Amino acid sequence: MEASLMRMRTNSGSIARRRGFLALVIGTMACLFVFTPTASAHGTIVDPASRAYQCWRDWGSHHMDPAMQQQDPMCYRAFQANPDTMWNWMSALRDGLGGNFQGSTPDGQLCSNGLARNNSLNSPGQWKSKTISNNFTMHLYDQASHGADFFRVYISKNGFNPATQSLGWGNLDFIMQTGRYPPATDITFNVQTSGYTGQHVIFTIWQASHLDQTYMWCSNVNFG
Repeated sequence: MEASLMRMRTNSGSIARRRGFLALVIGTMACLFVFTPTASAHGTIVDPASRAYQCWRDWGSHHMDPAMQQQDPMCYRAFQANPDTMWNWMSALRDGLGGNFQGSTPDGQLCSNGLARNNSLNSPGQWKSKTISNNFTMHLYDQASHGADFFRVYISKNGFNPATQSLGWGNLDFIMQTGRYPPATDITFNVQTSGYTGQHVIFTIWQASHLDQTYMWCSNVNFG
């Protein structure tokens, strides 16, 4: 009887220790989950929406919906390739480019900002597009309020087909570079163009102010 009680006490202690260890692991993981996104939070162009943001905005809350495969095949393929591309739509950055954007970003990798984990964003296809006029407003949402040294805006040349061609530097018309913007959650600026019709890609470079951090995105639009 005494031996049985001793075994029960030993087993109870072992179970308690395992529960305590499990609680510690869960607590640590919970802290990482809570604090990591805040530490890595940045921003993106939300209007006209960058490709990753459009997928997250439209499908993030129901990303397992089989309807996505038919209704939005480009987002479906991107989610299948790497869901992190959409979940981290705000963190597509590279450090230390020193302004050498073209030399640091090969043709065909512009829409992913040269990040292998976001390579699905470079795929040509029927990305969802927003109809805009030749004079339009761009909107950056920045969770961390970094501000901007500048934005550069390019538009794909007439004759470029985003449904069948991946984007290279030679496919772009340079439109404008803005001045500096102070730290803010929302930054908007106007873009004036002429002569564009139909489906195009707006390629935007954001040079953040707090560090040498560069963001590049593609937004699909239809000039109506």
